[in-house]
Amino acid sequence: MIVIADSSALVALSICDCLSVLDELFGEVKVPQAVYDEVCIFGKAESKSLSIYLHDKVCDISTAIHIEKTNGLGKGELAAINLYKQLAADLLLIDDARAKKIAYINNVEVMGRLGVLLLAKQKGLISAIRPFIDRLRSSDIFISDHLLERLLVIAGE
Repeated sequence: MIVIADSSALVALSICDCLSVLDELFGEVKVPQAVYDEVCIFGKAESKSLSIYLHDKVCDISTAIHIEKTNGLGKGELAAINLYKQLAADLLLIDDARAKKIAYINNVEVMGRLGVLLLAKQKGLISAIRPFIDRLRSSDIFISDHLLERLLVIAGE
């Protein structure tokens, strides 16, 4: 399975110390150079662990592929969707709501950081989601109370 990751999902999973879970769940994780550049800026949160994790996962985009309704997307998000299309990937890890909507319009399968944590629990790679949610909530990452409650119910916690 080929998975393309965007910066927001990577940063969140790095905060949770769950980057290795991506490899266990999906096998092949790739990022475009633009995403690597966004998350590996010296001094930026999680940049050290992400530069180590991503060192052999960066792919060049050989051709620009037409993407519908791209208004407001960042360079990394556009590059991630483009790489997904170029590699005929199976999944795009992305958290931004606007980017997810555009991905859906362009027939891209998406999953966010919380979906990864839920899948990891379902596959027995982690025993509980709550400790990871607590890490995320103590960082700058926002998770709505409503979404959190739904996730914990689905996870049986």
